[in-house]
Amino acid sequence: MKKLTRYAALATLGLASLAAHAHSFKLGAIEIGHPYARATAPGQPSGGGYLSLSNAGANDRLLSASAEVSKAVELHTMTMEGDVMRMRQVDAIELPAGKKVELKPGALHIMFIGLKAPLKQGDKFPLMLKFEKAGEVTVEVNVEAASTASHDKH
Repeated sequence: MKKLTRYAALATLGLASLAAHAHSFKLGAIEIGHPYARATAPGQPSGGGYLSLSNAGANDRLLSASAEVSKAVELHTMTMEGDVMRMRQVDAIELPAGKKVELKPGALHIMFIGLKAPLKQGDKFPLMLKFEKAGEVTVEVNVEAASTASHDKH
């Protein structure tokens, strides 16, 4: 019986942990899934932000993002050219009708440039997203450990 109780307790803790990481927001036909940023080291000038965008409506575009945690916020893409990683700012991120777009490490992402303070694991901060058609929405970004951020494994 003690074993069963212990397993039940571990299962409950595991589900609570998943619930703590899973959060989403909705703006019209656009669902914004699990916005998170990686924790940063003291003195690190920039950080990355990630989320998913599911568009159940007509074509739209993410035009910009803003947050008080940094001097600037930019939409970026990352590609590998041979052995060289290239990050470039993009004007917008296309959200085709009926599609899901992932902003994740090593691909499209949000850059927080000129961090005002390190992003610490466990912290949360607001991030405003501006879409061409859907308008604006503020989401809550969870700061997760750099090595265990849930979307890094995708």
